[in-house]
Amino acid sequence: MIELPIRDPCDLCEVAGREERWAIIEEDEHTLTVINPSQFEVGQCCVITRRHVATLLDLSDQECRAILISAKRVTEALVRAYQPLGILTFQNNGVYSGQETPHYHFHVVPRQKGSDWGIGPPQLATFDGAGRARGTQHDPSGDAQRLARVRVSDRQLAETVELIRSCLPA
Repeated sequence: MIELPIRDPCDLCEVAGREERWAIIEEDEHTLTVINPSQFEVGQCCVITRRHVATLLDLSDQECRAILISAKRVTEALVRAYQPLGILTFQNNGVYSGQETPHYHFHVVPRQKGSDWGIGPPQLATFDGAGRARGTQHDPSGDAQRLARVRVSDRQLAETVELIRSCLPA
């Protein structure tokens, strides 16, 4: 059984109902593509489901299709906007994979030279090779400092969203 994180109310359900529509890059019947308020990499965003479901296992076939179509569209926009060296995509299922919010979300991250984020989720970045040795617990002591470093203003986020939107394929 996959153990899920607990977050009540669900912060991603709240994103869908926010008045800050500037945070939404693109939307369709099943998904919202949103800017991540923690910009570990400039342009980092997530495709989230409109329906509150926790993991990949809970998605309908239509949601699966919509997520990957949205992820591909925003990837194309990120490549046009930032000319990254690579695009990291990932999704976590359960607390032991690093999932922090019990609402499905698919990360799309433009990677640039000089990143100190590691090759995967931020909780893995401080381990050798960006992987965790068997039995090693995550040391959260640097998390607050790292999160403070990657928080940007709403104005900066809105400007990033506008740039990405302007680069979406027709």
